[in-house]
Amino acid sequence: MNNRLIWLILLFVFLPCRLAFGQSIMVGPDGKFEKNTLNLPFAFYNESFGFAAAYVYAMTGYPQKQAALISSVMVGSKGSGLGFIMGRDLQMPFLDRLFLDATFQAGYFQDNDIYVNGNRDFPDERAGSNDSDEDNFVTSDGGWDNFFRLRFKYLLPMGHGRDTIISTQVVDQGMLVKGATGGETWNPLKSGLTYLEMQPFYRLQQVDSDDVREDVKTNGLEVSLFRDNRDFRFNPSTGSAVRLSWTRDFGMLNSSNSWTVVDTEVDKYFSLGESDWFRQRVLAFNFWTAYSPTWDEQDNGDIDNGPPTYAGATLGGLWRMRGYPSQRFSDKAAIYYAAEYRMIPRWNPFENWDRVQKYVGVQWLQFVPFVEVGRVAPDWGVNRLHEDVKWDAGLGVRLWAKGIVIRIDSAVSDEGVGVQMMVAQPFQF
Repeated sequence: MNNRLIWLILLFVFLPCRLAFGQSIMVGPDGKFEKNTLNLPFAFYNESFGFAAAYVYAMTGYPQKQAALISSVMVGSKGSGLGFIMGRDLQMPFLDRLFLDATFQAGYFQDNDIYVNGNRDFPDERAGSNDSDEDNFVTSDGGWDNFFRLRFKYLLPMGHGRDTIISTQVVDQGMLVKGATGGETWNPLKSGLTYLEMQPFYRLQQVDSDDVREDVKTNGLEVSLFRDNRDFRFNPSTGSAVRLSWTRDFGMLNSSNSWTVVDTEVDKYFSLGESDWFRQRVLAFNFWTAYSPTWDEQDNGDIDNGPPTYAGATLGGLWRMRGYPSQRFSDKAAIYYAAEYRMIPRWNPFENWDRVQKYVGVQWLQFVPFVEVGRVAPDWGVNRLHEDVKWDAGLGVRLWAKGIVIRIDSAVSDEGVGVQMMVAQPFQF
C-alpha cells in the first residue's frame, strides 16, 4: 500500500502542468478581460525580520487568462532573508478536473524565537503548552526554514462544478457583480465547488541555539475533502466553506518522526449590504480544531510521535491567534474561533494618486476589526478546550491590488502586539 502511494505522488508531481487561477476568469463589467502585473517594492516589520525591505512580483491572467503566480523576496534588519513563490489552481493536462496549488519557500532566519523545549530557565515546563511562560522559547542564532506544499485538487462534478470547470466572474472595481460560484443553497448537489484533495509536503527547520541544536524534518501527505460554497473566494460576502483533513508523516525519507493529525475548518459569511459610507459590509466567522491521535507524552515530558510545532494543533502567527508569535502554542489538541467585520468604504485614496495607482492598481481598501479565542490542550475534550482560553483583538487593513488581496493585521494579546502581513484573506487559505 505504501509503495503504491509513493508512486501515485511521484506521478502527480512530475506530470507537466499549465497554470490556472481560482478556476475562474475575472472580466470587467463590459465583459472584457485584462491582464494584470503587480511589480512593487515595499517595507514592513515583524518579529522574525525586524525592519525589512521586500519586493513582490505577481501576474494574473498570464500565461493564460485564468492564470496567476505570486513571488516575493525580503531581507530584514535581523539578518533574515526569504524567497517565496506560489501558484494557485494549476490545471493538469488531459485531466481537466485536477488542479494544483503549489507553494515553495527558502528562508534563512537569524535570532528566531522557536517555542520548543530546551530553555534552561524552564526545566519543568513544556514549551508551547497553554500555561507555558511567554519567555519559554529558544532563540536560534541562525538556520534555514525551507518547505514546499503541492496540493492536488480534484473537482467533483456536482454543484457549480457539475457543468463548468472554469467559470467567468464579472468584477467591477474589485467587487463581484455576476458569476458567484456558491452561496445559493446548502445543498452540495446544487451549489458550490467540492474537491477531493491530496497534498504531499516537506519542511526543514534548523534550530541552532546555545541549548538546542537540531534539524526538524517532516514530509508526508495530507488528504482532505473541501467544500467551497463561497460566492467569491477572494473576498466572500455570502456562503460558507468546510475542510476535513487527515495528515500523516510516515517517518520515511529521513523524517525526524512519524505522526498523524486530523483537523476541521469551517467558515461562514453574512452580507450586511451597503450603507452611505460603505460599499460592502460582511460578518465572517471561522472555527478550526485539530487533534493528533499518535501524540504520546512520556513521564519525563518527552513527546513521541507528535508533529512539529508548525504542523499540528498550533496557534499563533499568520493565520490563527494573530496577536501571538508564530507557533506560540502547540499540543495534542487545539480549538479556535474568530469573528471579523469586513468593511469596504466608498473612499479610496489611491484614486487620487495616479502615479502610485499605475503600479499597484488598488480598487478597494477593507478595514477589519476582529477578535479571536482559542487554546491548546493535552487531550481533546469540550470542557478542557474551553477553559482558560487565550484571546486577542485587532484591526486589519486589506487591499485589492490588481486581483490580489494584500493583508496587514495587527492584534493585541496579553503577551503584546503582533503584526502579520500576507496575501489572501485569513480563512481557508
